[in-house]
Amino acid sequence: QVHLVESGGGLVQAGGSLRLSCAASGLTFRATTLGWFRQTPGKERQFVAAISWSGGNTPYADSVKGRFTISRDNAKNTMYLQMNSLKPEDTAVYYCAARRSTYPGTDAQGYGYWGQGTQVTVNP
Repeated sequence: QVHLVESGGGLVQAGGSLRLSCAASGLTFRATTLGWFRQTPGKERQFVAAISWSGGNTPYADSVKGRFTISRDNAKNTMYLQMNSLKPEDTAVYYCAARRSTYPGTDAQGYGYWGQGTQVTVNP
């Protein structure tokens, strides 16, 4: 059974930083593409960033380019999202997702496994 568990969310002032983690179990981590998505009430889940199994392909949403960095440690079965220069519009529930593919897709429908989410709140 696949489990994805996010951690690291919280409350931060605008301009601050947070580091999210996603611990995975129950899947072959090296053969899996991982992604971060976020969602606010009443809106669809939005792509943030993804990372291929090798870490060599890392697409980002335009809204986070230059501020967020996605990475993974295959030895620890863990993915990270370093979020810097946070803005109030980054406030959302952040979800970790996984797909059995070598391609880091940006469509939420392409991901079959999801974590429970972690809240990130950025105050002005």
